Amino acid sequence: MTGDARTAAPPAEAGTPAPRALRVDLFTWLAALRGLLSRPLASYYLLLASAGLLLVIGLAMVYSATSVAAYSASGNAFAVIAQQVIAAVVGLAAFWVCQRLPRRTFRAMAPVALTLSIVLLVLMDGIALLHASKVLPKPQIGFIHSETLWLYLGPVQLQPSELAKFALVLWGADVLTRKGNSIVRLKELFTPLFPLVGLLFVLVGYTDLGTMLCLLILFIGLLWAAGTPMRYFGMLIGTGLAGIALLIVAPGLGGYRSDRFGAFFQTDAEIISCTANDDTCYQSKQGLLAISDGGWFGVGLGKSSLKWNWLPSAHNDFIFAVIAEELGVVGCLVVLSLFAVLTFTGLRIARRVNDPFRRMAACAVTLWLVAQAVINIGGVVKLLPITGLPLPFISDGGTALVVTLAAVGMLASFARAEPDAARALHARPAPKWAQLVWAPLPPLPSPARPADAAAAATAATGVAKAREPQAKEPASRAGGESPGDRRSGGSPGRPTKAGGPGERRR
Repeated sequence: MTGDARTAAPPAEAGTPAPRALRVDLFTWLAALRGLLSRPLASYYLLLASAGLLLVIGLAMVYSATSVAAYSASGNAFAVIAQQVIAAVVGLAAFWVCQRLPRRTFRAMAPVALTLSIVLLVLMDGIALLHASKVLPKPQIGFIHSETLWLYLGPVQLQPSELAKFALVLWGADVLTRKGNSIVRLKELFTPLFPLVGLLFVLVGYTDLGTMLCLLILFIGLLWAAGTPMRYFGMLIGTGLAGIALLIVAPGLGGYRSDRFGAFFQTDAEIISCTANDDTCYQSKQGLLAISDGGWFGVGLGKSSLKWNWLPSAHNDFIFAVIAEELGVVGCLVVLSLFAVLTFTGLRIARRVNDPFRRMAACAVTLWLVAQAVINIGGVVKLLPITGLPLPFISDGGTALVVTLAAVGMLASFARAEPDAARALHARPAPKWAQLVWAPLPPLPSPARPADAAAAATAATGVAKAREPQAKEPASRAGGESPGDRRSGGSPGRPTKAGGPGERRR
């Protein structure tokens, strides 16, 4: 028997299959995911998918949370969801318009949006203050009616604080872009950025502390994306916290706010023993009960029991508790994952665009949405005090949904303007009818953007001045000029007799 035959493996038995090693190569999946994310329009499609799924979940949960109360009040279970669907349609129209707008249009809209927001806030707070001072018998002047957070202009109901978020994004990004590198000086931030932003904080925070927190985080995001020196952030955060403390103890709503803030430090046993007469902790108690009833997989969509007038603001501030009860931990993880994808996409857009206005606006919108979601969910699960902020895309609220979808439309416009995305869209352009119906082609990236012209000119002038002495010396040496030649009146750049070829040969 040969050596090969002696060392050969024994033959497999007939009918016995060869064993196969089944394993999942994690690195292969990560490489595939990275390949998908490296596609030119990955940011655009991730934004559409995450925002669209959150909108669909929101409409389903608003109907689930309001159908019972709406049927009990008016006999129509679709009374509230019909208004939310109308707001969603208007919001989708705002999304479509904003994703078609170029950068210069957003910058032109910035001062108009800020002025309109301040006027509406002054009207809302001024009418409410005059009514509290007994000057007006009703909080109404003509067809303008004011409530705590809403302003009615005839049949139109608005929430001016929601409009102020979008206005601050546009105006703040525009001002910081115009200032360029001069924001390293504190006086540049005081003219006119800090005074107008402070006025906006006061007008919003007097009636809506949660929205003022969201505005503060949004403004910090703007300054961070603009490259503001870190030494200014401590001053800004300290001033913001001091203002929040003053608003908590302010007259009017201050007592209710301080009670709510104190209820945050209660133990779980104290909250569970809270009675329905105690407004400061009863909502938190019912929210925790709804979460505990849901378990891992929930009781089923539409089968919540605490939404039967047991959980206050089940359709708005505490809609996440209804999600936890009906869809369980799995449903909550889906919602959190979609917000995580939205956050990743927004910051990815801010990192990839090459225009400072787009970068700052994308960063501010992303921090606005994620901060509002964190504050809302944190209040429901008792990780943060309850502030009354709605959950973006999901809570009931027409103005909030329209403004949020408009902001996402602006992000979609920025995603299409990424350098790789713009080149890909121009390489294989869509038909003219598709561009007319959906969105036109974004501008191709160029080395020098118009928004950076002033900053580039300033930087070029500084570099030229810094290099001027070093540039003159090689030129004089190349022309054969020496210090003695300059003193003797020799012509610069031309060889003199003392520096001629014959002298150099000797």
